[in-house]
Amino acid sequence: MVGVALVAAAVAAGAVACSSPERNATGAYTIWDPYPQFDTGSDWAGLLARCGTAAGVTVTRTAFDTTDLTSKVLLAAQQRNPPDVLILDNPVVSTLAEAGVLATTATTHLDTTAIAPNLLAAGERGGQTYGVPIGANTLALYYNEAVLAEAGVQPASIRDWASLTAALAKVKASGAKGITFSAIGTEEGSFQFLPWFWGAGGQLTALDSEAGVAALSLWTDWLARGYAPNSVINNTQTTSWQEFASGRYAFAENGTWQLANAKKTGFRYGVIAIPGRTGGGAPAPTGGEFVTIPVQRNTERYTTAAKLASCLTSPDNLLATDTTLSYIAPTADVQAQQVSANAELAVWVDAVKAARGRTADNLGTSYPKISEQMWKAVQSALSGSRSPQAALSTAQSAAAVATR
Repeated sequence: MVGVALVAAAVAAGAVACSSPERNATGAYTIWDPYPQFDTGSDWAGLLARCGTAAGVTVTRTAFDTTDLTSKVLLAAQQRNPPDVLILDNPVVSTLAEAGVLATTATTHLDTTAIAPNLLAAGERGGQTYGVPIGANTLALYYNEAVLAEAGVQPASIRDWASLTAALAKVKASGAKGITFSAIGTEEGSFQFLPWFWGAGGQLTALDSEAGVAALSLWTDWLARGYAPNSVINNTQTTSWQEFASGRYAFAENGTWQLANAKKTGFRYGVIAIPGRTGGGAPAPTGGEFVTIPVQRNTERYTTAAKLASCLTSPDNLLATDTTLSYIAPTADVQAQQVSANAELAVWVDAVKAARGRTADNLGTSYPKISEQMWKAVQSALSGSRSPQAALSTAQSAAAVATR
């Protein structure tokens, strides 16, 4: 989940070794998740226990920081002792599927029929699906109502890049600051650039297309005109948010995970979709996790593992879990319930409906290699060391070599 800062709190269950006796007991099933911020007394831990009870087994939970989870799972798979259920960041699904770690939903009989196809696509590879999303988050534009009012800008007037840039010009003329975002040289930078890249019609297999150059030129032009601060080159999504929370900026590109923080800013705010180049909402990348079932030596375990996974992604549990995780549900029915309970989620539901998986279009494990070249190009152009065209041409050449 890009943008969610996980608290590095130790979870007691995290000390369970891969070869623990509980794992090998008939009535004990293991679940690994990337939520160390939720301790054993949390609602999330309680849900896991209840799903275990409903399936007639005892659940042993291990929580890892998301950066550690992949390596831990790969090691466990090599030792032929993986967890029964694995919850992981959606771009990693392709990596573990290609490594032979995950069972297909056809094998485990997990039902995917109610899941929105654009969200399910992040867990697909080679015509097979390897899990079910537990929820999704994505990006949109937060705005400061007072800053826009002072500049004479109506949020509804922002329909495309031209109208957004015109709004930024008015904001600067009023003495306020324009827009802040994250263009750091990591996956966060690519994550935030993708809505503009895709919103221009770009394809990840052709970084240096006219569309890609237009998107990067948009950002470099904003810096050159003072509509965005030079700090975006080093901003994470967290530090970018801190700039917006200061109350001096008109806009911030950020995600659903900042909703609770938005309520703490002390000023009135709103949210609009990131506009496409010529209008409409731009596709933003999906964040969020998938519930997967690793390959097991004893295939009889799949039946109970599927019951656990199905319990975690049932409509009632999705509603509670996605609210806790600041996620939008992956099914239309639960999305409608979320909006009914909280009308401000409507713009986020629309954003998720238009979103794309970063590894979709069968990019799979090629995506991280392409993304690395993308963020390098963004850094190069925003720092002024290369033009957008030159930066993206270099990136495309490097990505083509890396993905052969």
